[in-house]
Amino acid sequence: MNIFVNRQRFDIPSDWQDETLLAVLREHLGLVGTKFGCGAGQCGACTVLLGGQSQRSCLLPVSAVQDRPVETIEGLAGADGRLHPVQQAWLDERVPQCGYCQAGQIMATVALLRQDPAPSPARVDDALSGNLCRCGTQQRIRAGVQRAVALQGQRS
Repeated sequence: MNIFVNRQRFDIPSDWQDETLLAVLREHLGLVGTKFGCGAGQCGACTVLLGGQSQRSCLLPVSAVQDRPVETIEGLAGADGRLHPVQQAWLDERVPQCGYCQAGQIMATVALLRQDPAPSPARVDDALSGNLCRCGTQQRIRAGVQRAVALQGQRS
């Protein structure tokens, strides 16, 4: 079985095909930016993009990925090393505190902005409501999303 992660093809040995996508990403492929949080799909720390849609990788069997491309936090930066606008916005706004949830927050924001390049504050809150931040940085996350909207506008 093969999967495509961050524009690269990976062969998944048969003894890994019953594992979750999260386990394969972290333990087989060494992509540790996607975090294990609750293991029940409740916190969003494990969020990746699957076919462009936000997905909890802790619940998804890798065998269910099929031909849909997977994007992780490691795959967002450009080939030239330039950060994705959402990553840059997170740094500019000093969003992370402990940082544990932030890869999932960033991936959920990327999915949101691909669907709605200029979301309302209510839409942002709704789209990110399933990604928990125990440190309470929600105000900075909102500011980061708005900064990302502005940065994407500058790059277009």
